[in-house]
Amino acid sequence: MEDIDNIEEDEFGFSRNYFLAKELGGSSKRSARKLSDISLVDEQELRETAFNIETKHEKEIDELLNEYKTMYPKWVFELRCGFGLLMYGFGSKKGLLEDFASSSLTEYSVVVINGYLPSVNLKQVLLAIAELLSEQLKSRRKSSGSLAKGQEAFPSRSVDDILSFINGSQSEDKDCFICVVVHNIDGPALRDPESQQTLAQLAACSHIRIIASIDHVNAPLLWDKKMVHKQFNWLWHHVPTFAPYKVEGVFFPLVLAQGSTAQTAKTAAIVLQSLTPNAQNVFKILADYQLSHPDEDGMPTEDLYSASRERFFVSSQVTLNSHLTEFKDHELVKTKRNSDGQECLNIPLSSDALRQLLLDLSQ
Repeated sequence: MEDIDNIEEDEFGFSRNYFLAKELGGSSKRSARKLSDISLVDEQELRETAFNIETKHEKEIDELLNEYKTMYPKWVFELRCGFGLLMYGFGSKKGLLEDFASSSLTEYSVVVINGYLPSVNLKQVLLAIAELLSEQLKSRRKSSGSLAKGQEAFPSRSVDDILSFINGSQSEDKDCFICVVVHNIDGPALRDPESQQTLAQLAACSHIRIIASIDHVNAPLLWDKKMVHKQFNWLWHHVPTFAPYKVEGVFFPLVLAQGSTAQTAKTAAIVLQSLTPNAQNVFKILADYQLSHPDEDGMPTEDLYSASRERFFVSSQVTLNSHLTEFKDHELVKTKRNSDGQECLNIPLSSDALRQLLLDLSQ
């Protein structure tokens, strides 16, 4: 009974302190963070430092990886049963998937897609798979007539035609399939609906098995019910490796590094994400105007108010002024007068950085 009373007293004390802090802080208190307050270092120096960070708990991690290796036969069996394997969990899974493919999938052809790259040409990947499947079926059937002709026409075919060939190729041997390993199927180059739809159609082909990894927290939102259960036919495996993303991270800008457009946009995004959604939307209106009117001194304050009010982002001039004060305090917006004497608002970022910033905010 005494323990229960102590717990209730602790909870009451926590609640009281929470509301007291809210009351003392006040809703009108502004953050003092500015872009110039963020200390940036040379990107190369930062990458070298991150690369040389000493790995901790090596013994425990090795034991964990050895435990995963005992599951390789089960994973192969699941592939033979027609399932796709989806690996998730903290840490890079690139090494794990490569080890699985090189040690347990030696009887099958393997195609690798590096989804963490900035761009991936899925049509070229499909061409490679179609040619590989054509050769594989040809060697099994001991006949090269129609298949050889089809192979020559691959480069001129559309994505749908290539998928139709892969899906239409028939073989009595159920173990005649190609394994497609996709590192980061949720990578930046593969996140668009068209790429995911193409991969789902590929996974639904009888001669294809997908082994993929994901790292983004919202990766499952890329697929609908049909894609998950009918096309990819995922079996989810929780395989945290705690390995650093050394290879995958090379293609992402470092937030604390200076010099490039992407990094400038990242630092601005950090500040904007600390503001309210309505403030962010007002900023987006200003950014869109600046991109569409690059030769002007900026967007007149009156025009910004009208546009923001029409979209219900502000209810009065006072509300807009409050947002503008936040922007100016964080050095996101500067003001100056044009030739007509109007006060204009300008974002002190290049057009490329501004586009990157809007892209970061939309994700």
